[in-house]
Amino acid sequence: MGEFKHFVIVKFKEGVVVEDIIKGLEKLVSEIEHVKSFEWGQDIESPDMLRQGFTHALLMTFDKKEDFTAFQVHQNHIEFSATFSAAIEKIVVLDFPATLVKPEAA
Repeated sequence: MGEFKHFVIVKFKEGVVVEDIIKGLEKLVSEIEHVKSFEWGQDIESPDMLRQGFTHALLMTFDKKEDFTAFQVHQNHIEFSATFSAAIEKIVVLDFPATLVKPEAA
């Protein structure tokens, strides 16, 4: 089996300093060895009708599902989850084994 992905789409609450939350996420993933990579972005192109209010996408990659499981129970993740949860208005979370169709060019 290939990599395991943790994909989160969020809309932050009014007044939340998103940069602080993102910096907290960057610090979190740098402290937890189970996270292979972390990517994030803010939507700037989608029409409002398709966006449904969501503004940011977060993607963590793990070598295997067991690494994701270890990440979920890691003390730093548990502690940061309270801060993150308090900042979000809406969220969608998808956790899945990835199927790579087109690898990056070498």
